Amino acid sequence: MATARPGWSRRAQYGLFFSFLAVIAGIVVGLILLALSLVAPTTFEGVRGAALDVTGPIAGALHEVTATTEGLFTGAGNYWDAANQNAELKRERRAMLQRMVEAKAIFQENQQLKNTLQLRERERTTVAVGRIVGSSFNSARRFAILSAGTSDGVRVGMPVRSPDGLVGRIIDAGALASRVLLVSDRANIVPARLLRSGIPVIAQGRGDGTIDVRPLEVGRNPFKRGDIIITSGTGGLYPPLVPIARVVKLEDDGALAMPLADPSTTSFAIVEAMFEPAAVASENARPAAETR
Repeated sequence: MATARPGWSRRAQYGLFFSFLAVIAGIVVGLILLALSLVAPTTFEGVRGAALDVTGPIAGALHEVTATTEGLFTGAGNYWDAANQNAELKRERRAMLQRMVEAKAIFQENQQLKNTLQLRERERTTVAVGRIVGSSFNSARRFAILSAGTSDGVRVGMPVRSPDGLVGRIIDAGALASRVLLVSDRANIVPARLLRSGIPVIAQGRGDGTIDVRPLEVGRNPFKRGDIIITSGTGGLYPPLVPIARVVKLEDDGALAMPLADPSTTSFAIVEAMFEPAAVASENARPAAETR
């Protein structure tokens, strides 16, 4: 038969005994205070005041601890809420900036399309309108792909322009797309003139995205920074008065210019008929006749 451990029974008995004594002492103190309040109210007030003086600092300390603890928990909660709100605001800001960039891109593309359509309405020789879907930047040859081909009436040799200026000319044409030789390519030489003075010049691509402009009169440099170079119409391929480039740097016998129509930022372009097809045909036929 199992028996309880003597140590455990003794501790339990001591606990019950002291609990009983505490209850008895509490009852006795309560009866004494009750009798004192009835027999000697003044003395009872003094005893209660003394007890308040003893327990007041303890209660105050406990209140401060409680308030500090609540403040810590409240502050931590507020900090957590503020951190969450800050993270949410950052996410909303990033989303808003992304929407602004997308809206700006859509606006610019719509504006380019609008300008291209207006240009087509003004030009009677417009053959087709297409989107520039690609261009080369890492090679010495400068080409662009236009989403318009022979099914739209595009033919090899036709000039291509945008609302900003001359883009180049068609060198290959498929049924649905064409390849454009940009004005910045070394093989593209455009008869031009200086808009400010009308002096005839030659514009030739350098193969690095820029254009080399030289005057026909040797020994004279008529260029200034910011000058606009336009087509002259000589040769019969490009129509006159089409902007080509802006002068950015002067050289000893010429200048360096940047094309005004940048394929990387141009979405739409138009294909025009040759300015003087007969002149172009006779120019192309001349080398063949000279070889006979």
